[in-house]
This record gives sequence, C-alpha cells and structure tokens, in this order.
Amino acid sequence: MTGTKRDFSEITPQIEKLARLCESDTHIEPDMYIKYNVYRGLRDLNGKGVLTGLTKISEIHAKDVKDGVEVPSRGKLYYRGYDIEDIVRGYGTKKRFGFEEVTYLLLFGELPSQEDLDEFCTVLAGYRSLPTSFVRDLIMKAPSENMMNSMARSVLTMYSYDKNPEDTSIPNVLRQCLQLIAVFPLFAVYGYQAFDYYIDGSRSFFIHEPDPNLSTAENILHMLRIDNKYTKLEATILDISLMLHAEHGGGNNSTFTTRVVTSSGTDTYSAIAAALGSLKGPKHGGANIKVCQMFEDIKKNVRDWSDTEEIEAYLLKILHKEAFDRSGLIYGIGHAIYSLSDPRATIFRRYVKQLSAEKNRSDEYMLYEQVEKIAPRLIASERKMYKGVSANVDFYSGFVYSMLGLPVELFTPIFAIARIAGWSAHRLEELINGSKIIRPAYMNVRPRRQYIPMSERQRH
Repeated sequence: MTGTKRDFSEITPQIEKLARLCESDTHIEPDMYIKYNVYRGLRDLNGKGVLTGLTKISEIHAKDVKDGVEVPSRGKLYYRGYDIEDIVRGYGTKKRFGFEEVTYLLLFGELPSQEDLDEFCTVLAGYRSLPTSFVRDLIMKAPSENMMNSMARSVLTMYSYDKNPEDTSIPNVLRQCLQLIAVFPLFAVYGYQAFDYYIDGSRSFFIHEPDPNLSTAENILHMLRIDNKYTKLEATILDISLMLHAEHGGGNNSTFTTRVVTSSGTDTYSAIAAALGSLKGPKHGGANIKVCQMFEDIKKNVRDWSDTEEIEAYLLKILHKEAFDRSGLIYGIGHAIYSLSDPRATIFRRYVKQLSAEKNRSDEYMLYEQVEKIAPRLIASERKMYKGVSANVDFYSGFVYSMLGLPVELFTPIFAIARIAGWSAHRLEELINGSKIIRPAYMNVRPRRQYIPMSERQRH
C-alpha cells in the first residue's frame, strides 16, 4: 500500500455537526435519574456503593455502626482478612520486599511460607521474558504516546503466542495471570523506552533484561535506569507502592471491569486489556498525574510555601474555579469510600518524608503536608458533603514517583503493574463462583415514535 499516511485524528466540519446532533439528542436531564431512583455510578445519593457481588479477596472499611447509625471511622484496608498496615509493617521489620508475598496472598488466600515464596518467585522469574522479537516487532515498531494503550496492545498480542488462549479452566487462567503479572513491568518499561526514543526524541535507546534475582520493584528501577543503579530506600518505597496499589475491593472501576468482562466467558487477555482501558482514565488510575500538575501550579503561584494563609488563599481560588484547571477540584483530596483517612495514604506518608530528605526535597514535602491539612477544612466549609474528606493514596504517589525519577508517562502503568495482582485474583474468583453474565438494567426514557419515510424526513 503506497501513498501519504492518512491523519485519522482530523475532525471535519461534518463530524462536528454530527457530534452536536449526538449531544443534543442523547442528553438526559439530571432530574430524571432522581425521578426513576437510578443509582448513577452504582452509588446511592449518599455515595454508598450498590451491593453487586461477594468476595473473599479484600475489604475496605470506612464506617462503624453505633446505635444503628453508620458513622465515619478511620479507613482500613484488608487483604484476605489481614490489615494492610500490619502487612507493610511486617515486611518493614524483616527488611525484605513484599509485593511478591502480597501477590501470593491475593491469589491463594494465605501468607506464604519461605519455601512457598521461594517457589512462587521462581515461577514468576521463569515467566519474566517476552516472546522472540516481541519487543522489536510490536513495541518498537508501533510506539504509543500513552503507555497504557501500549500495554493493552501488548496484552492482546500475547493471545497470539498462547497455544491455549481460550481455555478458561482455573489452572490455565492462573498460568496466564502469572505470566501477565511477570511481564507487566516489561510491557511498561520497554513501551516507555520506545516512546522516549522514537516519539519524545531521546538520544539513546537501551533495553535492559530483567534480573531473575531481583524483586518486581527492583527490576523496574533496574530496567528503567541506564546505569541499573538504585538505593535500597528507593526500591523499598516503590515496593510499598506496589503493595498498596495491588488491590482495592471488587467495586473499583477497573476491577469491576475485570469481573464484568470475565462473566461473559471471554479469554484472560481480553479481560485484562479491558481493565487497563479502565485504569487509564484520569478519574481512576490517572489521578496522581493531576495531583502533580496541580502542585506544579501551586509552586509557581505561592511564593512562600510555609505561609499557611497564602496557601489557603490559593486553594480557595482552585475551589472557586479561578485557578489551575478551573475544575473546582483539589486533586488527591477525597475518596468515594474513605472519609476520615485513607490507610494507603497514611502508610505512604511515613516513607515519603524519608525519601524527600534523601532527595533534598523536604521543602516540597512540607508543602504537601500543608495542603493535606488545609484542603479538607476548606472543602468542608465550601461544599455540601455527606461525609468528610482526607488525602487519598494519589495525593502522595505522584510525588513519590517524581522523586524516584520515574517519567510521568509511567505513573499509571506502575499502578497497573501492581493492580494486575488484584485483577487476576478477581478474575479467578469470578470464574470459580460466577454462573451468570453481569447485566445491570438501563431504563429507556425516549418516547416511542412512528417511523418516518425517507421522502418526509427533514435535514438536520
């Protein structure tokens, strides 16, 4: 095929006209959702999620019941019944990396013995390679500006290298999931290297093979950095980030996507690619990028980062849609479920301070601390809320990744490298227990009409 490459991104006047028609005809008045008692986002008017399933994988706790009334409580997150704070504390005292153990726990329901863990890590290390010419023929020849799209394409292509891709038996799906867990860091890092060289114009292109003796967190830094070097604190904090992002209940958007698509009976690669598409969204996995962008804006417009009054005045401008992106949102503050605290942010905060000292960015950390203290109070005074707000895990994760020298293009892929563990556990649980395709109802609110012959139709 010869000729000039076609620009598929062009929006023609005809497309603009059709888009206006689509918008005007498709719009539904917000009052109608209340009239028909529709739980938009599968959440009631108080923000509580609609119960759509049962799980043994994880639990999010943000409320206590006192005298028959639900009251906000300090946020807790449990993996297979274990408090995430205890899990992270346990790894910290033993000075070892924990993401692989957390992955084992999420998949199999029990904490591994040393022998179990060694065997599991050997399996992952054995799967941590890509098919011959995969990097050259797929990742390098078609680099993407967004690593999540690159990863999704890589996942779908793995179907072609699988001799038994459609088998949804538990042993086969587990094998597929373990392979994807192992190669997700390669998809992300190699996808970024191709982007950095071919699209962003970097002068060098390098591909480092993973080291079978390193943890997932260590391998990410090992493969990403041209000299392969990193400090123990850097690898430890990245490992903690992976642990904290590995799972968060069956109702979060990407995990629910995994379960919805799995319920149709489709293959593992299709289900995980769909989850990646969900996580890519700025309302989900891309939230920490918005936090970083907001803080860059704050740093430019607030002269004294220690001046509480100046910070408060600028945050009010953001809330009043007078500053930053004029959305009226202070990103990283608030969560769909947590109110008083997000346990992941609480854990992260302890290590962020250490890393900021090592990286000589303590002044920025103090600014984050200030915003974390001021923002909830301002939001409470300015907005009508059904629950309190606090910093969520995205508030600090982007700052951590920037201190680690991770490019912003990899912020959401790092989330995916962690969450593939939870997605895999939920896919397996859905296959083991599910018998019906997930199919919620939508009510039609368009009045019925008589068909109009072509000769009588008006031009739009």
